[in-house]
Amino acid sequence: MYVFAAAQQSPYYWMTEMRDGGMGGMMGGNSQPSIQSPALSFFGLLFILLVGVVIISIGGLAYYSILPEIKARSETIVHGAVPRVGIENEEDASCTPLVSVSKTLTEDERKVVDILSAHDGKYLQKYMRREAGLSRLQTHRIVARLAERGIVELEKNGNTNQVLMADWLRK
Repeated sequence: MYVFAAAQQSPYYWMTEMRDGGMGGMMGGNSQPSIQSPALSFFGLLFILLVGVVIISIGGLAYYSILPEIKARSETIVHGAVPRVGIENEEDASCTPLVSVSKTLTEDERKVVDILSAHDGKYLQKYMRREAGLSRLQTHRIVARLAERGIVELEKNGNTNQVLMADWLRK
């Protein structure tokens, strides 16, 4: 008579067979690890990159719409043309050298140049500091910077300097 080997060993033999993979892999016991293809990992990386770009784009659009100060200006500037804002006639559009230079100056430098232009381009430095409301050192440094840039000229006059506006600015 033929007797199964499983019946001789244990009544729970079928459980150990399933656990050890005796069922031919139906329960996952004999399954081989799958080998991932390089194309699949490339497309997975590409998908993650695409999702990141979309998230950053949405964030940028939200930031752009929330903060109006970074919106692009609507006016167009023609190449070589200078926009003239708030000018009614051509006389106001003419720009003297003094006006051009004063746009590049700091507030304190502009005070000194305005005082000089009010006194016909010639004034003593010690009186200039009083009118501008600056200290001696501030006035000295500002006048030295302006002289270095060619906006004013200095002449020694006793204990102080005679500050002269440059000829090309007086026109």
